[in-house]
Amino acid sequence: MKKHAPATERNREVIAEVLAKELPTSGVVLEIASGSGEHAVYFARRFPKLAWQPSDHEAEALASIIAWEEDHGAPNLRLPTIIDAADPDSWEVHEADAVLCSNMVHISPWSATTGMFDGASRILSGEGAPIILYGPYFESGVEPAQSNIDFDLSLKSRDERWGIRKVSDIDALAEKYGFARTARHEMPANNLTLVYRRG
Repeated sequence: MKKHAPATERNREVIAEVLAKELPTSGVVLEIASGSGEHAVYFARRFPKLAWQPSDHEAEALASIIAWEEDHGAPNLRLPTIIDAADPDSWEVHEADAVLCSNMVHISPWSATTGMFDGASRILSGEGAPIILYGPYFESGVEPAQSNIDFDLSLKSRDERWGIRKVSDIDALAEKYGFARTARHEMPANNLTLVYRRG
């Protein structure tokens, strides 16, 4: 029932350090594709003034999130909700102050990323509300790490719709929905955290 992602313990603290700079001091954070739920539990405890709303579209993930909440939950951690990022019309969360998405963009069809920005443009309240993305990306003018090249090939062999995205493509998509990139944080293991805010 309870799933464990080894990378979560390795990256949660460094992600939290970036979130401390980029998240609002209060309000609701919608986490898209919460996976095992380990990040949600950790971040909810780390940011007690924020209401943390985990979500996923897979039943196994939802069950794991609930199991982690039952064992390690915090008062500000909400029960998970079903969200298909590719279908923003079906979202049951209608207002948030920030959106966080870790390690989904490359392990999903492009329609999921498009839907996420579409949905975020509808639910994020207030100018400057952020969408925060964590994961591997390719950048123009930056030599990609061999590990990311290999990972990209592996992803595409599993599903041709998957793959590491170009930052320039994310930037263009964000602009379409009224967001602009305001920060780029280099992370361990050849990952990035990208922050987009409403203009």
